[in-house]
Amino acid sequence: MLNKFNDHYQDRGTVKWQGMYLSEHSQSLENDATELADTISQKPQMTSFEIASVLDSAIVKNKKVAIQIEEINENGDYAKDTIGKIKGYDELGIYIDHIKVGYDEIRNIQLYEEIKWSKIIN
Repeated sequence: MLNKFNDHYQDRGTVKWQGMYLSEHSQSLENDATELADTISQKPQMTSFEIASVLDSAIVKNKKVAIQIEEINENGDYAKDTIGKIKGYDELGIYIDHIKVGYDEIRNIQLYEEIKWSKIIN
């Protein structure tokens, strides 16, 4: 009986495995798609005086800042803003948490106001 089955059976090759993606694979594909969709727009270039003014205000008021770095990836897109409190500085740059950002790398800087979950309206 088994031999008769093998005589008429046509193996579909990899087609039979097409629908057997693991949830991790599906999630990875979705993450890649959303990452590609998240393109960061170019913010206006600030002068060194404007940057110094925002830095001074952030230090005095102990506020978080959002910094757009003057660096683009291979697709011509800017990276996500570096967000955090200024922990220190020296003659070459500032420290946002544990990240060093040079003064000459700053394209745009703004005081960052977090949106509280209780203020979000659906």
